[in-house]
Amino acid sequence: MSAIILAAVLFLAITAVGTLLGLKLWAKPKEAIERVTSTGGDMPEEVPVHPSLVFRDLLNRLGEKLPTSPKDVTVMQKRLIRAGLRGQSALKMLYGSKVALGIGLPAVMLLATVGSSADSSNKMLAIVAAAGFGFFAPNEYVSLISKRRQKQMARGLPNALDLMVVCVESGLGLDQAILQVAKELEHAHPEISEEFALVNLELKAGKRRAETLRNLADRTSVDDLRKLVAVLIQADRFGTGVAASLRAHADFMRVQARQIAEEKAAKLGVKLVFPIFFFILPTLFVVTVGPVAVKIMRELIPMMQGI
Repeated sequence: MSAIILAAVLFLAITAVGTLLGLKLWAKPKEAIERVTSTGGDMPEEVPVHPSLVFRDLLNRLGEKLPTSPKDVTVMQKRLIRAGLRGQSALKMLYGSKVALGIGLPAVMLLATVGSSADSSNKMLAIVAAAGFGFFAPNEYVSLISKRRQKQMARGLPNALDLMVVCVESGLGLDQAILQVAKELEHAHPEISEEFALVNLELKAGKRRAETLRNLADRTSVDDLRKLVAVLIQADRFGTGVAASLRAHADFMRVQARQIAEEKAAKLGVKLVFPIFFFILPTLFVVTVGPVAVKIMRELIPMMQGI
């Protein structure tokens, strides 16, 4: 009985001490009441920063330290714009990533090859390869994103063109049609919707229509979009009907898409030769000839040896 009482007293004592420490160190009810009632106490001057923001700031600082030529900066800015990375710190983060990976990957490779028994020349080659990979990997990543975005825009352009034809033939002007297409395709094709929205913003800023359309072609670098821009500029220059020009170009793109699909279908038989020969035929041989070969090994060969 005394043991139970002692355990209960010890439990209550530990609970009381833990509660007091929690109220003293972590809860701070007075400050909570002041925050709720907005009375007394100033707001904390230092706001906690998320670790990802710290890492982003570090990349920006590294990017500022990397010496670059104006020509390279212009080229990389165009690549980032084509990839859809238009933030103010996109270029700095790209250069910061190049510096961080160009230094971090060789350091990791050096730590990995310290205890290995490979030749020193191979170790040095691995470290140099890691440095080159770390320095050029961000460029390849931006190129990959750019190609993927261009493919998405090329896929959504026929729908955008058909919708633009409908808007123009219903009585809207070209500028209003572009704005309406940007609104309607915001969820289905966000890439091309974003580009058309930028065209509308440039038109509102006072730029000429031909200049904004050329900027659209340079920003995206999509061949089909370049053709559409050329058709619109010629229609605007020579005074021809925009609706007729858009419908003719839509028919041309539809025929071109059908021809591309037929070309891919014609190439399909040739492309299937190698998978069939290397993957399907061996499995067929194993399934069909395998049991016969096993039966021959078990029955026919012993019979021939007995003869």
